[in-house]
Amino acid sequence: MKSLFLVLAMLFSMVSIADNEPGSDEVVAWLEVVDQGDYIESWNQAAPFFQQQISSSKWAQALKQVRTPLGKVLSRKITSTSSHSSLPGVPDGDYMVVILATSLEFKKSATETVTVEKIDQAWRVIGYFIR
Repeated sequence: MKSLFLVLAMLFSMVSIADNEPGSDEVVAWLEVVDQGDYIESWNQAAPFFQQQISSSKWAQALKQVRTPLGKVLSRKITSTSSHSSLPGVPDGDYMVVILATSLEFKKSATETVTVEKIDQAWRVIGYFIR
């Protein structure tokens, strides 16, 4: 089931600490939708590539199994971002990988990795992974 959490959280190079890097506001806003348990809406807001990889119902089911048991977010901070024009398994494009240190109610130290793609001047999620 973990493989459903789209895979683009690997092979990072040239990582830099970020606060207001491009795409970071969109990542945080998207994660807030996930935090609220509105998993179908998080799927709706994701990029077409994401939606082609997993159905909305399977996405919601996967998050209910993995994310819901972790409880409420206590804190979240972007620790790094990296920009890429090429990533494994996707066409060349304009990508940003955002890594966040997150503390949750039932998991005090977690790492969230969100990959976004710039589509029509907006950053849209193509991958999410929490460990």
